[in-house]
Amino acid sequence: MSGGPVIPDFGNPSSCVANDGTFCADWFTAHWSNLFWPALAQHIELTLIAVVIGFAISLAAAVLAHFKGRLAAPVSAVSSFLYTVPPLALFQLLVPVTGFSVLTVEVALVAYSLYLMFTTILTGLREVPEESVRAARGMGLTRRQILFKVELPLALPAVVSGLRVATVMTIGTVAIAAYVIDEGLGSLILKALQSPFNTQFLGAGVLAVALALTADALLVIGGRLLAPWAHTRRAA
Repeated sequence: MSGGPVIPDFGNPSSCVANDGTFCADWFTAHWSNLFWPALAQHIELTLIAVVIGFAISLAAAVLAHFKGRLAAPVSAVSSFLYTVPPLALFQLLVPVTGFSVLTVEVALVAYSLYLMFTTILTGLREVPEESVRAARGMGLTRRQILFKVELPLALPAVVSGLRVATVMTIGTVAIAAYVIDEGLGSLILKALQSPFNTQFLGAGVLAVALALTADALLVIGGRLLAPWAHTRRAA
């Protein structure tokens, strides 16, 4: 993708390209396979890696904090601090250690996702009705069984809610990662800022928005499939 056109090829331009139209669909379509699709695929990959790793860490930390309440405050404080650091500043801090690499981007993206997912998962676990836990305990379930068979399923709507926010935020932050690595839709947007031609800028921007909306919709559908009772309860 790094070798892709920054300024459109004017060898045989359409009237839209020649007249610098606001958005030239023919140029967008012609460069889909060698410019927009590779960048979109990279954007999705960077997002998926960060969200999966961030979710795994957040879930483990939230469960641990749920069992040992004294850990909740320090974990929340650290993740909250990381969340408040501006993305470019965090990249700047990481580059001397990890270089201009995918690792730098992923470490920053994971750091940003922790606070949102940790707080929502922990809140979901803490809001599980006590009577449900007592009933499970009365049935002879162990603490581990209560977690996996009662608490986590009942906390699922909150977990999905946090995952939705973190995923959409990560998709947006990946665009900023173009200042570190030449990958993702942000790279196209950054390069397009150096050109008067608007189609690359608009095409990449619309794809980023569409990706965020699609990911959010998929998570909503997944959440309803995994926890149909939550939707039914709200609709009642």
